[in-house]
Amino acid sequence: MLYLSEVLMKNHEMSSFEELKVALKGEARQGQMFFEMDVKPGFTDTPTDWQDQCEAAFTSRD
Repeated sequence: MLYLSEVLMKNHEMSSFEELKVALKGEARQGQMFFEMDVKPGFTDTPTDWQDQCEAAFTSRD
């Protein structure tokens, strides 16, 4: 199980929500199959539908 908090800690140099989405796609490409959103990203550009966008980034794998 991949937790969003793990992604944020592993990639602490990220400074935007867009970078987070790229990191989530990378995790999915590396074989992660399950994803849990245990924290809200604290970026200034985090949208209100951040959960939907994180899920879409993780499941798209393109």
